[in-house]
Amino acid sequence: MSSTRRGFVQVLALLSSAAAYLGLAYLTPRPALAQVLMLFATAFAAYAGLLRAGLTLRCGLLAALLLRLLWLPATPALSDDYHRFRWDGTLVAAGQNPYRHTPRELQAAQPSALYDRLNSPAYYSVYPPVCQAAFGLASGLFPDQELGFIVVLRLLIIAAEIGTAALLVALLRHFGQPTERALLYLLNPLVIVELTGNLHFEALLICGVLASLLALVRGRVALSAGALALSIATKLLPLLLLPLLLRRLGWRVFLVYTALTLLLVGLLFAPFLSAGLVGNFGRSLDLYFHKFEFNASLYYLVRALGYQITGYNEIARIGTGLGVLAAAWLLVVAGRERQPSFSTLPTAALAVLTGYYLLATTVHPWYLTPLVALSVFTRQQFALAWSALALLSYGAYRGPRYSENLSLVALEYGLLLLVLLWELRRKPLAQLPSGA
Repeated sequence: MSSTRRGFVQVLALLSSAAAYLGLAYLTPRPALAQVLMLFATAFAAYAGLLRAGLTLRCGLLAALLLRLLWLPATPALSDDYHRFRWDGTLVAAGQNPYRHTPRELQAAQPSALYDRLNSPAYYSVYPPVCQAAFGLASGLFPDQELGFIVVLRLLIIAAEIGTAALLVALLRHFGQPTERALLYLLNPLVIVELTGNLHFEALLICGVLASLLALVRGRVALSAGALALSIATKLLPLLLLPLLLRRLGWRVFLVYTALTLLLVGLLFAPFLSAGLVGNFGRSLDLYFHKFEFNASLYYLVRALGYQITGYNEIARIGTGLGVLAAAWLLVVAGRERQPSFSTLPTAALAVLTGYYLLATTVHPWYLTPLVALSVFTRQQFALAWSALALLSYGAYRGPRYSENLSLVALEYGLLLLVLLWELRRKPLAQLPSGA
């Protein structure tokens, strides 16, 4: 491709990306499924064009930032989770414990107009303390202004994404890989829309995990534990990665590392300590495994079998069983790695989290963003494919009432299975060395 043609493709792709994001941010309600999918398809086509046209790292970083800034004053139209963020933040800013009562309990004592906009008023908060601190900060700065609250959270997320950009580049250099691979994550439409656009805090989780990895490769074990603790205190998911460090650190260092990490997580939860904290937070987690269901793969197949055998939904048993399988998969990956090192850690983590989500009862699109970040360090492309295919799950919101379209779910996972089989034929995921 000539330089002139390459420049034309890059400009066209950037303009197409901007137009798609502006449409998604300001002109597209969630029930408009055809419009949502059309704009996402445009964004992913532009994403592929930018990668194929050989965008330089400097231009790619600038583009990634500008495409995120397009969302700055936008009210999330594709997710209503931010209402719960604001509810929790109002409590934190007022010095109250967001884990102590459900919104329904508080509404009975002190009615709030925000209550009617919540999607889970009967459930205790499940957002860990780093999220709560961010919610409280935004609510404290803008107690009565929804847009101000949104902008503060979005700036925090963009700041985390800038940190992620720097960490990706530093890690790629350390592993001897092209730094332009960072653009696989930074320009990914799912990442931009779900994190910056819809205000999901996987952005902080990813930044923390990458900071922890960079500290490890530089021999800063205590600093790594601190970064991982912050990531866990944002979302609990990185707890799954701890067993992968055993063979890399050795028993003695691993035990110290784990103890320090969990101690710091406990200290971050300490400001919210109460008699009901563990019980209430645990009830919310239990709902995730034994009641919530969305965009699942293996779980839906087993659920259908359960209906045939018992005549009703066996999610309580199935959720527990799949959780046990996920734990077993984690142990298999951790125990069977060949020559585990810090350079192969992203590949092992990608294998663990992929298995976890294939066994989960609930897989929202933004859950997949850590997979996209980890795939930057491997040759595996399935996470990028899944980041596009998961958008079919928006079919559940195409009408005034939530109703999941299982045909779209089957299409998503059928195509994902083909991609996985194609890649596993080349080299097993759990054995693929990072950067190979």
